[in-house]
Amino acid sequence: MSRINSEATNENRNGRSALLVGSGVTLSRLSGLFRELVLASLLGTRMAADAFKAALQIPGLLQNILGEGTLSASFVPVYSQLLDDEDEKSDPGALAGVVLAVLASATGLIVFIGIIAARPITRVLLPVLPDATYELTVDLVRVMWAGLGFIVLSAWCLGVLNAHRKFFLSFAAPVIWNAAQVILACIAWINGWNDIDIAKSAAWGVLIGGFLQFIIQLPSVIKIAPTIRLNFRTYLGPAREVFRRFSPAVMGRGVIQLSAFFDLFLAGFLATGAIAGLSIAQILYLLPIGIFAMSVVSADLPELSRDQGDFKKITSRLEVSQERIAFYVAFSAVAFISIGKPLISALFERGDFTGEDTLFVWLILCAYSLGLIASAVSRLLQNACYAAGDTRGPAKFAAVRVLVSGVIGVVFMFQFDRLAIDVNQFVKIGSLPSFQPLPESIRSMEASPQALGAIGLALGSAVGSWVEYICLKRLVSRSLPPSNQLPKPLRKLTLPLIACGIVGGAMSWVFNGTHALILGPLLLLVTGLIYVGFTYKNGSRPAKDFLRFMKLVDRH
Repeated sequence: MSRINSEATNENRNGRSALLVGSGVTLSRLSGLFRELVLASLLGTRMAADAFKAALQIPGLLQNILGEGTLSASFVPVYSQLLDDEDEKSDPGALAGVVLAVLASATGLIVFIGIIAARPITRVLLPVLPDATYELTVDLVRVMWAGLGFIVLSAWCLGVLNAHRKFFLSFAAPVIWNAAQVILACIAWINGWNDIDIAKSAAWGVLIGGFLQFIIQLPSVIKIAPTIRLNFRTYLGPAREVFRRFSPAVMGRGVIQLSAFFDLFLAGFLATGAIAGLSIAQILYLLPIGIFAMSVVSADLPELSRDQGDFKKITSRLEVSQERIAFYVAFSAVAFISIGKPLISALFERGDFTGEDTLFVWLILCAYSLGLIASAVSRLLQNACYAAGDTRGPAKFAAVRVLVSGVIGVVFMFQFDRLAIDVNQFVKIGSLPSFQPLPESIRSMEASPQALGAIGLALGSAVGSWVEYICLKRLVSRSLPPSNQLPKPLRKLTLPLIACGIVGGAMSWVFNGTHALILGPLLLLVTGLIYVGFTYKNGSRPAKDFLRFMKLVDRH
């Protein structure tokens, strides 16, 4: 009986943790979506938008390599175990202080170099960017570097708070980062500034918002961990274990960042609008991963670290988490494909963002969505490896994903760049097949037609996500006993997904002339009801939990 009560307590705790993470991430992602709505309406998908998106990715190197993902793989598991260690000699505060000191030193050095060398770094990463876009990108990069540095330090705060099972604040903190960009961009617009000056104002929002995101978490960190002191005692046993895991984790995150830079590099060979279109599609693509997948995996990581050695408990936790992630993310993928066009139109189509831009972004999003479920479940499998102390396996498979994505992306992007959207029809603007960029006179045009090369990069990303998922699934399966294997994530969802996809696509086509602000939400509601009802009848646990949460079925 005590074991059953303990399992029930753990499940309730995990559910509550996931809810807190989900609430914080939802606020963060929705604020990020709102930021994109505002910037899209002010900048469209042309030169200033391309420069802003490119500039944000370049100092994003710092955030992606030293930020949340790396700390989750190395610091959080060790720190969580120390918190539960009853040995009086264990000192979690000392470990957290070492990590902060090393992280702050490395971050400060990289930020300094990034600001000084902004021009050559941008030229190396974007060698064929049109001159006007290049000059603006350099200016924006110099402003953004320090802002992304503060984001790295805020990721340390997130790691400490999560290990203490304090989830909401750290995941909601990016709201202030997004808000700073929106406020400064709107002030520039109200003053009648042009799109270049609006982009520069938003860049200052990146800097100010990053600082505020770090500062707002510090009081909570100090309250729950008052023994933290900055120190460089890297010889401590726990610190050595963190840095032993840290190096492969940095390599893994470096590979992922290399993939992002490679996509950015390749997008520079495509027609104007490719970088902005990819960025907007990625915001929507990452929304269900951030809200549904990250809420589950972030809450699971400290517990998986504490459960090491108990295969039954680990398998049960992974199975429940995988089912929860698949339930929400698989529907999101089908919705993006079947009803994505009216949804994007409802969200973005105003100001400088046209119907042509809507169709462009939707096609990119459809390509990304083909790999959405694989990408989401891979986050869970990565955390299972991190909790067990394996950071090399995920890093190796991330490299495989990058290689596959890059090869397929290169093959397809130039083919799609010879196809374009001209108002509401597709036109051909070059001969096929082709493996070289369009002439710069065509690539740099901001007027119609909009070339579709970005779709090729998104397709490469989707295929790479499935390759990474298959590799991670095999790795995790080998670490579990044969009797404790994970089921397939879409086991109970296939027929409901097909049904809501057909209904959504048919209704989107039949009611095409309806205003998007009416049609988009209506289609989402109808397909959502079909999906939840169908999966509930199939015995899906997440569907039952969702209906209980909505108080539509009896809790008993």
